[in-house]
Amino acid sequence: MGVVSLFRVAPEGTITSPKGFQAGGLHCGLKKTSRNDLGVIVCEVPAVAAAVYTTNVFQAAPLKVTRESIASGGRRLRAVVVNSGNANACTGAQGEADAYAMRQAAAAAFGLGEHEVAVASTGVIGELLPMDRVHGGITGLPGAVSGSGEGAEQFCQAIMTTDLVKKEVCVKLAVDGREVTIAGAAKGSGMIHPNMATMLAFVTTDAAIEPQALQALLGDTTNVTFNMITVDGDTSTNDMLLTMASGLAGNEELSPKHADWDAFTAAFRHVCERLAMSIARDGEGATRLVEVKVSGAVTDASAAVIAKTIIGSSLVKSAVFGADANWGRIIAAVGRAGEPVNPDTVDIKLGDIVVLSASRPVSFDEEEALAYLKGDTIAITVDLHNGNGQATAWGCDLTYDYVRINAAYRT
Repeated sequence: MGVVSLFRVAPEGTITSPKGFQAGGLHCGLKKTSRNDLGVIVCEVPAVAAAVYTTNVFQAAPLKVTRESIASGGRRLRAVVVNSGNANACTGAQGEADAYAMRQAAAAAFGLGEHEVAVASTGVIGELLPMDRVHGGITGLPGAVSGSGEGAEQFCQAIMTTDLVKKEVCVKLAVDGREVTIAGAAKGSGMIHPNMATMLAFVTTDAAIEPQALQALLGDTTNVTFNMITVDGDTSTNDMLLTMASGLAGNEELSPKHADWDAFTAAFRHVCERLAMSIARDGEGATRLVEVKVSGAVTDASAAVIAKTIIGSSLVKSAVFGADANWGRIIAAVGRAGEPVNPDTVDIKLGDIVVLSASRPVSFDEEEALAYLKGDTIAITVDLHNGNGQATAWGCDLTYDYVRINAAYRT
């Protein structure tokens, strides 16, 4: 039986579907619109927690607070409070004090210890949070949370900035004969690039799992999912992927030695991969999701570099937007990736249409290619015939709307 058959997608599931979790959101005045801008996920028990963060040198204050909470709390959390509309990044000592104040206020509102609370922010960089509004909003959060789909909906709305759609996914599987649920919610649309991106993502599960195993799994999974997407080549200051495991499913504690570990890791990867793809598809101004599969590289790591170079190429992205089967831009990206490539053995396909074979042009139907490139999802396949390494990356086309959105993001 294949690993993927050991879990099932639960389309009705949300971030609150795993046992023990509630969520909610509300509008406290951080955004100019009336959309929610403050949210929270709460667990009824101390949940095993793990996180990964942006690699940007300039890291926002909430990341420091969350790191401290996870370390000081024995890798366990009860809640994460999130605001959108303001990144609380590059805000100095005052911004750091405000992030700690958010943690303190959320802990008081829900009757938790301060180190049981994580903090995340997203939005405009370089502006101080209006803390009177934040405090007022946090005071109202306990009355806004629920374990229903409505609570999850309000949370998803609260973390969005330029996102056009909410991003969530849920799967279920059996561990020790017990039903285990894994669910995720994310935001991200612009400033998206491998090695984390301007994104916040939250994964909840009711599985019992060793803290070290969860952190290792999160890191490994991030490398092949969230670190393989790009929208515009920019890595932000606030990126965070946080996961919490309540353990309320009642299974024996998961670790790599557990008989059901492979099924759990496959399900966990599916959640992260689908969230990552949703972020790429919802790239600012995007009209198409682009998937690049590279095979035949000398190593998986080499394939990943090449795939990310192709998906990050402004020329490739522009050609996709224009429905132009310009394979020359793809081969040029392969050649400048800095990885071992045999210049005489590269094959390229657009969907099922072969456009290059053994690094030589192949006659193809331009009208057929045009029709394919006008579709919603574009697959670019590159076989290097140089080894067994393979990798997949996701991105989107580059459109006029991307410039329009970002030309006036702050104003």
